[in-house]
Amino acid sequence: MTTWKGLARLAFIAEQFGYTYADLQMTGDNKFALFIVPDLSPQGRQRAAQNRARYPDASDGVALPPDVPDAIDLLKARMVVDSGSQHTDKLRMGMLVFFLTTSAAAIGFRLRADTAAAVIVVIVWAALMALLPVLLAYSRRYRAKYTSQLRAAGFTPVTDRNGRLRYVPPGGQLPGHGNPFAGGA
Repeated sequence: MTTWKGLARLAFIAEQFGYTYADLQMTGDNKFALFIVPDLSPQGRQRAAQNRARYPDASDGVALPPDVPDAIDLLKARMVVDSGSQHTDKLRMGMLVFFLTTSAAAIGFRLRADTAAAVIVVIVWAALMALLPVLLAYSRRYRAKYTSQLRAAGFTPVTDRNGRLRYVPPGGQLPGHGNPFAGGA
């Protein structure tokens, strides 16, 4: 489940059995943490009961409800926006600068300070630093694409208690607002 589509499909299947997507965050070891919580709404309970009756072997992965591509695409969009709003652009830029600088220093140290190698390392480092604004612009455009997809589907922008901009489905609310089982944000 290391792709956006795979994570979105996993959340979609969970939603079919009484859970709802709450958040997706990047952990300290560069892995994703997917948060799903019980869906206590009447529609969620009804959907879960129907699917448990229809797909009794779902826990074994034998028979699962069919995928709904539009629903999976919306979950993917929410995940992209949620993971992108975890850090500010300045923090993301700072992390990249730190990573590239330490990587260049490690390569330079590994090459034992040979003059030609040091020049090559500095040139590569400078080229990568010049690409940072391009990467930042791409990241913004990528998130904007999914933000517009969510807005077109009627999702509402809401700021959570940590100050992150999140999008909730029409008529929905952020996890933790009246839900004692809520996790994530």
